[in-house]
Amino acid sequence: MTIPDIGLRAEPGSFRDPANRVFHRDGDVLRGLDEQAARDYRALAGTEFFRALLAAGKVCGSEPVEPVPGTPWTVVLRHERIPFVSHPYEWSFGMLRDAALLHLEILRTALTHGFTLKDGSAYNVQWRGVAPVFIDVGSFEPACEGEPWAGYRQFCQTLLYPLLLQAHLGVDFQPWLRSRVDGIEADQLRPLFKGVRRLLPGVPTHVHLHGAMQRRHATATTTDVRDQLRAAGYSRDLALATVRGIERLVGRLDRLPPESHWADYQRTCGYSAEDRAGKERFVEAALATGPRPRLVLDLGANDGRYALVAARYADQVVAVEEDPAVADRLYRRLRAERERRILPLVMDLADPSPGGGWRGVERASFTARATADAVLALAVVHHLAIGRNVPLPEVVDALVGLTRPGGRLVVEFVHPRDPMARRLLANKPVGLFPDYRPEVFERLLGARCRIARRLDLPSGTRTLYLGTVGG
Repeated sequence: MTIPDIGLRAEPGSFRDPANRVFHRDGDVLRGLDEQAARDYRALAGTEFFRALLAAGKVCGSEPVEPVPGTPWTVVLRHERIPFVSHPYEWSFGMLRDAALLHLEILRTALTHGFTLKDGSAYNVQWRGVAPVFIDVGSFEPACEGEPWAGYRQFCQTLLYPLLLQAHLGVDFQPWLRSRVDGIEADQLRPLFKGVRRLLPGVPTHVHLHGAMQRRHATATTTDVRDQLRAAGYSRDLALATVRGIERLVGRLDRLPPESHWADYQRTCGYSAEDRAGKERFVEAALATGPRPRLVLDLGANDGRYALVAARYADQVVAVEEDPAVADRLYRRLRAERERRILPLVMDLADPSPGGGWRGVERASFTARATADAVLALAVVHHLAIGRNVPLPEVVDALVGLTRPGGRLVVEFVHPRDPMARRLLANKPVGLFPDYRPEVFERLLGARCRIARRLDLPSGTRTLYLGTVGG
């Protein structure tokens, strides 16, 4: 579907369903619906269950607006803007499970009221802080008796299989999802669940049987499969029972975050109580001064100590942590505390999420999504420069590049004599980092932004900087 040049920008991740398309105009997020999709939406909008989902915040806010002249859409909806768009391979285990449970709850509710969902993709869920929200309003359609859930395979590949992989085998799912936009195939998972593992909860039905059915019907059309199911007596009640069974399965799946080297970083990193207090005051002052940030990035968030500080002064904080176990602990804590302004994400800053999917833009890269009003880079520089051999000028460029013009950058430099830096240097050849010195870092930072303030922490081995990025 071609969008005319009338100030509209198509959303690159919205093209797989020809009946509706998401696009942007003047800061608004709009969805165009063709004639059939418009009829389905009008029927949906008149139901009590859909209004209840909207009121509870489980489905993103949606309202009809004036049609856009020159476009083929019968109805145009305006959606609420999600604070920060993330991808499933950036979520922790607990986040993926809660996204799956929300998807199943909405499907179960829809089936009960005569509707279904066309899709089952994890990408149909986004987050307001740690609260999942279903965003694909165009996925709802009236249910037809005797037809299976069309999104079952998508759900397995992008939600259920990653959960089974980590819950049963302890294998982090993030690299698997990142490598394939359509998720994990049943045939990829089957070899991992042999012997007694094939009897683990959910595996016999949703991995082995599902995989066998896919192979059996590889040449059959969708219509053929539907006809066979109807002839076998498949009904909406059976579909509803299946969804409830998957819901119970997902609810029981868990993988408590294991002990991690970084789980107790605040105690083991060498900070004194005076250092921590001084650092917190510096961060608080940096964010409290000037316009309220709409988005703060906390890079290397660990237990979320400074993300929580930032949340007092910002509309939204994205807390990026490389260790999936640490990120999951943070997510569970924030969920328990009902903190709605912090979104924890799993990501290696030395290998951030690239663009992916069709033409490399269907799923936007992290750097394309993450320009922030303020960036916190606390205890990060030495891990990138020494731990990952990233040249110091490139580290500074990357941090400045994530900060919008006029925004604030709070960065910590850990001196070579600091215990943490010495530990990293001990694993490297002597003399490999001759430029890793505070005066070099300060010169590089000052060349790329205006240094408004600096503070040497009481330990004498760490320096904090507040920089303002030029407009």
